[in-house]
Amino acid sequence: MAEINTQMIKELRARTNAGVMDCKEALNEAAGDMEKAVDFLRKKGLATALKRAGRETSEGLIHAYIHTGGKIGVLVEVNCETDFVAKTDEFQTFVKDLAMHIAASRPLGIQREDVPEGVVQREEQIYRAQAQEMGKPENILDKIVQGKIEKFYKESCLLEQQYIRDPDITVQDFIHDMVAKSGESLAVRRFVRYQLGSE
Repeated sequence: MAEINTQMIKELRARTNAGVMDCKEALNEAAGDMEKAVDFLRKKGLATALKRAGRETSEGLIHAYIHTGGKIGVLVEVNCETDFVAKTDEFQTFVKDLAMHIAASRPLGIQREDVPEGVVQREEQIYRAQAQEMGKPENILDKIVQGKIEKFYKESCLLEQQYIRDPDITVQDFIHDMVAKSGESLAVRRFVRYQLGSE
């Protein structure tokens, strides 16, 4: 087992923004393995996020982001529990990063329920027709369509999308990390994405 030293704690803090004691605990749990320590902290952040999920979020921020060139714009509302957290630089940067992600990734909704039923049905019809065109047998068509719809949701729902700044995590993971850092429940309430010349 590697000796846990100040340098390792410092490195882990730089990577995760977690507190000194949390980093020390994570490194001990992971026997000095930096990657396992990062995973440990991420899981801990997720547990904390789940515990806080039911708490009311009535404060927050509405952020407007205009992409360079002025052809794409995003308005996003992210809620937290207190005005104190809403005013921190960290929270404001977090909301800005989310707005930039929305501009780049074009989500259709925050979660699956937000994607219009008509859109999902149209996608299903296209996937079914493609599979039939490829000569796939009838008995496995539903499975193929279901698999493609899963992929469609992961690409179209904000919380399930891979986060553009770190494709190893989803936007939901990114939010959970912020919950762990801020100590408050957070929620993406709504967003609108505008693209010049499109509906």
